[in-house]
Amino acid sequence: MSDDCIFCSIVAGDIPARTVHETDDVLAFLDANPLARGHTLVIPKSHAQHVGDLDEDLASELFATVTELTPRVQAAVDADGANVGINDGEAAGQEVPHVHVHVIPRFEGDGGAPLHAVGGTRPDLSDDELDAVAEAIAG
Repeated sequence: MSDDCIFCSIVAGDIPARTVHETDDVLAFLDANPLARGHTLVIPKSHAQHVGDLDEDLASELFATVTELTPRVQAAVDADGANVGINDGEAAGQEVPHVHVHVIPRFEGDGGAPLHAVGGTRPDLSDDELDAVAEAIAG
């Protein structure tokens, strides 16, 4: 737990939330500032700032919860689809420094954009650059 983390305060029960799912390690609740009706956040109960800070078991439980909840969120609000995403780090738009997965219901004609729109201008990468990036990621 982190004393200055709003999500840790929600886990501790110090701040109320509209909880939709809870296990020993994961909590899901409606976003207090939703982008759409039904916008849900899924978090690990233990404090972790970045996705890479999660251990394998917790990451598995977190994403199993996302997998279970996404169709339930969509059904609850009669959505046509959903965006599921994580802002990992301040440069990516992470406002609360605690891992959280957004499940955002989407509706035909809602004016929203796909996740591809968050990246800004697409880079023009050569095959050599793509090969170098792939090699760096693969290790």
